[in-house]
Amino acid sequence: MKTLRFLFAALALGLALAGTTAHATELQAVLITASPEPGPTDPRLARYEVTLKRVLRFNSYTYQGSDSSALAASERANLMIGQGHELFIETGSSPLTLRVRWTEGGRTLMSTGLTLRNGVPAVLGGPATGNHPGEVYAVILLAR
Repeated sequence: MKTLRFLFAALALGLALAGTTAHATELQAVLITASPEPGPTDPRLARYEVTLKRVLRFNSYTYQGSDSSALAASERANLMIGQGHELFIETGSSPLTLRVRWTEGGRTLMSTGLTLRNGVPAVLGGPATGNHPGEVYAVILLAR
């Protein structure tokens, strides 16, 4: 009898976990630098180039790092996206509704909310890199 109860409990737990992960959305964040200087765009950013030029209006873009996580509604994740930059993500009632806090070395650079659309990149413009005149950091967020 105890074995049967254990099996039913294990089955119920498995079904509950399967139901939770079925509604998760893969969120990818990409850290880039955007420069006013003419030059090629990093090939890893080719699929985002049209969006980047429309939103940020710079001439060249360079990949700096990325991270991803699968998130369901009302979950949190920390994404280490490179160069000491980190995103603290909290989803709302939908995994596409986000609160995002972008930090570098413990210093908050941006805190915002946004709603993503599956497959449509969102771009967050950030601070100057301090490396080259006019060059800034930006983050691409993409839900799949």
